[in-house]
Amino acid sequence: MHFRLGRLLHRLTHSNPGVQESALAELELATQLIRARVRVTFLPESQTRTADLECHLGRERFLVEVTAMVGSAARRRMPLRGIARDEEQGEEEDRGVILLHRILARIQQKAKQLADYCDSVVLHISIPRADLQGGKCGRPEAIWLDVKALSGAVTVLLTRLRHLSAVLISLWDVEPLPSKAGTRLANVELAECPKSQRTHPRVRMLIQNPSAGAPLSERQADVFLQLLG
Repeated sequence: MHFRLGRLLHRLTHSNPGVQESALAELELATQLIRARVRVTFLPESQTRTADLECHLGRERFLVEVTAMVGSAARRRMPLRGIARDEEQGEEEDRGVILLHRILARIQQKAKQLADYCDSVVLHISIPRADLQGGKCGRPEAIWLDVKALSGAVTVLLTRLRHLSAVLISLWDVEPLPSKAGTRLANVELAECPKSQRTHPRVRMLIQNPSAGAPLSERQADVFLQLLG
């Protein structure tokens, strides 16, 4: 555990923003879980991909996989297809749709390495820059995101990934689109922070899998709900 923790701390100074942000996301989540009185073990890295954190809450055991979505510098030169350049609002909405599909793709990718677990498994996705353009130079473009559409799309996807108990998503620089309806999914919890509060994600959401083979227990769900606040 100490060797793994040392490697994570070393990666905080890495020149690659993807390596740096992934280590930061894992350390931040582990710290939050420990504060919620969860016993956390950093699992060793191996050739066969496994979860990052083994967690115990009393006698209950659950696993957590942490990933950060950070685009490469090459993505800055990639065209964003389907964007209406002549309508600014349309461009922002389309960027939100592109981000939504990239999140779904990341969930599917990560789910493959977690299929062998029998305990509850939570996937945490941290997105420090919603434009996914890589690096930290330059001013990020505002991206408007329909969080209800995202939560619905993730819920539908999770019904086909029964080994995932829940997905926790942290979005740091999106602008949530105003909701057009008062209804919400019972399996989704959402928290929004003021734009001025830069020490917390702008939007954080917990999406539980209604078809999970090993759903979160009430105590486990309470822990993750605490993290939303």
